[in-house]
Amino acid sequence: MCGIAGFCGFGEDYHRRRRYYEEVLEGQARSVVHRGGDQEGTYLAPHAGLAHARLSIRDVAGGRQPIVRSRGGKEYAISYNGEIYNTAELTTELSGKGYSFTTTTDTEVILLGYMDQGPDFFRKLNGIYAFAIWDGVLERLVLVRDRAGVKPLFYARRGGELIFGSEPKALFAHPAVTPEADLDSFREVLGVGPARTSGCGVFKDVWELEPGTLAVFGRDGLAAEPYWRLEAREHTDTYPQTVERTAFLVRDAVERQMVSDVPVCAFLSGGVDSSIVTAIAADCLSCKGKQLNTFSFDFTGNKRYFQSNSFQPEQDRPYVDVMLAAHPELRHTYLECSEEELTEELETSVAAKDLPGMADVDASMLYFCRLVKKHNKVALTGECADEIFGGYPWFYRKELLEGEGFPWSRSVEMRELLLTEECRKALDLGAYSMARYRESVAQTPTLPGETGETLRRRQVAWLNLRWFMQTLLDRMDRASMWSGLEARVPFADHRIIEYLYNVPWEMKYREGAEKALLRDACGGLLPPALMHRKKSPYPKTYSPVYQALVAKKFEAILADPNAPIRPLIDREKARAFAAAPAELGKPWFGQLMAGPQLIAYLVMVDQWMERWHLSL
Repeated sequence: MCGIAGFCGFGEDYHRRRRYYEEVLEGQARSVVHRGGDQEGTYLAPHAGLAHARLSIRDVAGGRQPIVRSRGGKEYAISYNGEIYNTAELTTELSGKGYSFTTTTDTEVILLGYMDQGPDFFRKLNGIYAFAIWDGVLERLVLVRDRAGVKPLFYARRGGELIFGSEPKALFAHPAVTPEADLDSFREVLGVGPARTSGCGVFKDVWELEPGTLAVFGRDGLAAEPYWRLEAREHTDTYPQTVERTAFLVRDAVERQMVSDVPVCAFLSGGVDSSIVTAIAADCLSCKGKQLNTFSFDFTGNKRYFQSNSFQPEQDRPYVDVMLAAHPELRHTYLECSEEELTEELETSVAAKDLPGMADVDASMLYFCRLVKKHNKVALTGECADEIFGGYPWFYRKELLEGEGFPWSRSVEMRELLLTEECRKALDLGAYSMARYRESVAQTPTLPGETGETLRRRQVAWLNLRWFMQTLLDRMDRASMWSGLEARVPFADHRIIEYLYNVPWEMKYREGAEKALLRDACGGLLPPALMHRKKSPYPKTYSPVYQALVAKKFEAILADPNAPIRPLIDREKARAFAAAPAELGKPWFGQLMAGPQLIAYLVMVDQWMERWHLSL
């Protein structure tokens, strides 16, 4: 994968100060060089500049970016981050029209496809991507993001210029954009974080292009519109037909995502989702006489401290062993993270994301991805299956399914627990969270006449796709790309999302088992003990050592009169809470973020404020 950045404006000719603007582009490229350290490149037109930091996956020797092509004396240029999984079909189509290719990259396919068909070509793409195209004929900048929102693309408008980049830090590398925060920034971070409102960049006047959206910036300004929308449709397939269709879509998505000019590995957690992806990938490679590298993640001493609860009933390690016994051809590596390493990675994960994240869930993934990158550049993951197939407890537990508010974060009570009274009144987190929730629910794609439980399940599915899945995709992108590791997500294939959104709940949840449809569709791939195990989320540490280390960091912040978060925190309540964190099994966000994670999250908020010199 790669990092992209750049700017566009019509108020001056950039060539008149060519070296200055080239240096700006070079600075933007350096800001995201961690996303792809193999090559850097820039392109400067009179009214647009593109920057690129490349991670070489396709056409390693010849795929340098930005790619530039000419027609009638005018130039088209592209800076692209992503992977297109139907490149072969698209190449055949364009070759049949007389186009010739100088590389074997999907980047060139996108550019030539745009030159041939304009924005209509983007509807043909199957993949994960965010890219910018400078159209020298129409004098416009075109920004595009993939349907599921796997790859990020942020932008800001300053004066007559539009500045964009893969991460907020790429915007801040431009002299016109200074990181600032307003009340809504803190409402996002403290009220709905670590999730984000779709399209919101959290920083003041910073935005993210929404998934499935095309934006055009020209002399008349900025216009954005979706080129893809999720639609509610009547599901007419029988259950056996649905199982067959699901099986095809999952296998096809994984096999397509094996395309690479460098070896591909897989994350193997011991859960159903990653094990299915691993089994298909291993089978695909074995047909070519190759073996698959796999990696599992855990925490030092976690077996000793693990506490079973309704959200995380059992550990993953035994099921990794079951999978390896069934697939001895896998080359597996067990990775572990210590409490000390985990604590230190909290600050690094803020630097990677430019925002507070899912506490130790973000920090540990960042650490593990760094270790995986020592072996491979590309990894397949099992992300997104739970959001699409209905694997989370709030899909089927009555008390979580019903009622208003985000089901993974129903109340802001714990979020407000340690804030000062003045801060609580100024932010009114409950009202903000509920407003965002109701806005999202109102956008739910539904069929005419859907009511009651059917409507509610539509709403919960939609909320998961728009909010919770985006949070996990953000985590995976920043954690992996911080080390230049490309993480692919086969379950986020838009064809799977479109099909499963319209499959009735009684086909997804059968005989008391969540994701029953996925299990039936892929039943022959895994050992029975693994295929029928209860859903268990990404591992977290239950070690009291980690809790003590995080509490110590928090105490240091509370004792520092210059700590930026201190004016927001009631120190007496905070000290008491840090001394005895809340119950581990009662999350305030998702399934994993409980008492210790609240402390860690506030540590990250302080680090975020300090890093970007922010205040409320």
